[in-house]
Amino acid sequence: MQQTDRAIAGAGCAERLAAWRGFTALVVGDFILDELVYGEAERLSPDAPVPVLLVKRREFRPGGAANVCMDLAALGARVLACGVVGEDLHGPALRAALAQHGVDGRGLLGDASRPTTLKQNLIGLAQSRHPQKMFRVDIESREQIGSEVAARLSRAIEERLGEADVVVIEDYAKGVCSDALCASVIAMARELGKPVFVDPARGVAVARYRGATAMTPNRPEAELAAGMTTEKSDDPVKQASHNARVAEKLLAEGAMEAVVLTLDKHGALLLERDASPRRPVLLPTLAREVYDVSGAGDMFIAGLAAARANGWPWQESVRFANAAAGLEVEVFGVQPIPFEQVRDALLREEAKAGNAGRGRAMSVASAQAMVRDAQRRGKKVVFTNGCFDVLHSGHVTLLEQAAALGDVLVVGLNADASVRRLKGSTRPVNHEQDRARVLSALGCVGGVVLFGDGDEAKGASEATRDTPVRLIEALRPDVLVKGGDYTRDTVVGADIVERHGGVVRIVPLVEGKSTTATIARMRSGASTRG
Repeated sequence: MQQTDRAIAGAGCAERLAAWRGFTALVVGDFILDELVYGEAERLSPDAPVPVLLVKRREFRPGGAANVCMDLAALGARVLACGVVGEDLHGPALRAALAQHGVDGRGLLGDASRPTTLKQNLIGLAQSRHPQKMFRVDIESREQIGSEVAARLSRAIEERLGEADVVVIEDYAKGVCSDALCASVIAMARELGKPVFVDPARGVAVARYRGATAMTPNRPEAELAAGMTTEKSDDPVKQASHNARVAEKLLAEGAMEAVVLTLDKHGALLLERDASPRRPVLLPTLAREVYDVSGAGDMFIAGLAAARANGWPWQESVRFANAAAGLEVEVFGVQPIPFEQVRDALLREEAKAGNAGRGRAMSVASAQAMVRDAQRRGKKVVFTNGCFDVLHSGHVTLLEQAAALGDVLVVGLNADASVRRLKGSTRPVNHEQDRARVLSALGCVGGVVLFGDGDEAKGASEATRDTPVRLIEALRPDVLVKGGDYTRDTVVGADIVERHGGVVRIVPLVEGKSTTATIARMRSGASTRG
């Protein structure tokens, strides 16, 4: 692993995402063209008990290995496509669709003896509701490509392999990924030190992919390849222990670095050959509104290859792939998920974990993701800040009033070092993470972010390091709130918020309530009532 990759592997999620870089991926496999025929299905045919589809529009989209190319491109890859298409009307359409998204299709070879694989999807819209797939028509050949075409394809792969950072074999059992071709690709890649990720075909022996870096079979593919059933209960212990035996068998037979079983709602099970200790890791998927599972496996392997190309550890790479595939099932049809959406999903989850009573504030990157997501959905984001050392009713009232001015309240919290500079050596009374935890427990608070110390304060002047000005610039909230002891002209960051179309609001304070007075009464032993 390169020195930069070691640094990435040891970093946190936000840091790894911030360091994400482009890469080159070579995709070998069965290239498919999906045709989506949309129409209205309002009546039954008079001559048979079937719905009639009145066609309104038609779309062509890359599918199979071509869809993996699209997914990789959406994650920032330069993609080299190597496969076979027919010398028919659909071959040029597939090439054109890939070219529109920057995929290099010079490795797609024409074969007059077979059609371009076409999957025609008939999609009806009844009573102005959401689209529903009614039927699919497949036009394809499953015969293995001829020896002459196979030799040409092998040469095309060899010519491009040196440019690739990662190789993906996408096998749909349509005749391109023969045992001989896969063995050749894997051998060439290993010689050049290129990792190979395999999305296997259903019912194909693992021996076809022997020596690849990793494979990502789904549940049916894993069961057929291993000759074993998988655990289907919701018990995570049973999932990990039983399914690990399936993964272990595939790992041994495939002589691979890792096997990742994708287990639908149960997430993904990772087994690494060289992990110490060697044990299965079950990585749960996030609960999502499943709309269409089409393309989820393609998105998963693209996400895994992309994360590994960026030097991520195996577990974090699987988490990235899980997030990408989870977003895929939320949309209709096969739609590549851009890196930015995967990034924001991961950072939102990190933000939730950080504010779920674990006693730590979220990172600035996580807060940015949460704010971006909220604003993208038309939500209004409110920001306020303070030390919030000994929380009292005045604080709570301020926060509740601030939250009422929008949909999501983010609180900037002075770090301990900042509080000491502002309040003196005896403050804060409570550690920054304790203060963050208390604030996070309030129902009106959507997130807490530290400022005034660490990376956030680097490069700040002495005049601004204890103010939230850099944090406000990073978050760009819609509403900036301060208490009644401020005026518009004394609110730090007011100009930034207004420059970006936001507003500043001053809310009244609760008279007689302050942390300094509360601490003084506690030290004097006086009553704190009233």
